[in-house]
Amino acid sequence: MAFFAIMNPIANLPVFISLTSGQNLKTVKNIAFHALTIAVIIVSIFALGGKTILNIFGINLAALRIVGGFLVGLIGYHMLQGNTSSLQHNVSSKEPKIDNNINIAVSPLAMPILAGPGTIATTMNLAVSINPLIIIISFITLSIITYFLFTYSELVVAKLGQNLMNVITRMMGLILATIGVHMAILGLQSAFPIFK
Repeated sequence: MAFFAIMNPIANLPVFISLTSGQNLKTVKNIAFHALTIAVIIVSIFALGGKTILNIFGINLAALRIVGGFLVGLIGYHMLQGNTSSLQHNVSSKEPKIDNNINIAVSPLAMPILAGPGTIATTMNLAVSINPLIIIISFITLSIITYFLFTYSELVVAKLGQNLMNVITRMMGLILATIGVHMAILGLQSAFPIFK
């Protein structure tokens, strides 16, 4: 649920539409496939190597949970307000060029929209207590769902309507804010046993 809330494929449909406007269905599918494949690779690297990455940089789990909780909570807060956080993505208003489709799939779609700082922090936090393969399988499942949502994004947006999409975004924001606070509390309890 944490990945669905932070990736929020439904709220990202208008962004995807704006980045792929004027493209044929084959190109839209290609962009979606490449973006999601790259996002899965990023999440897999941090799920499998998260502990090693923490050790290399001398970061303890408590610090990751506090900062990760803050980032995830901030993204959730912005979603509750009906906005997108600059931590999540910063999309250029320029329309994509046909020869630029792979670049769009890499950035801004794969990173930071689909696998941004909040997703990475959540992945590393989960990898400490959950089998990394479960995290990867969960993210792949979500990516498959997101692929179909992106592929038929214009139809989905037309069917749901802007009001329902806003409600979904705010619900996901509440869930994310709660997950962020929980992560931060766990980090504070680890760093300062007096809070237990």
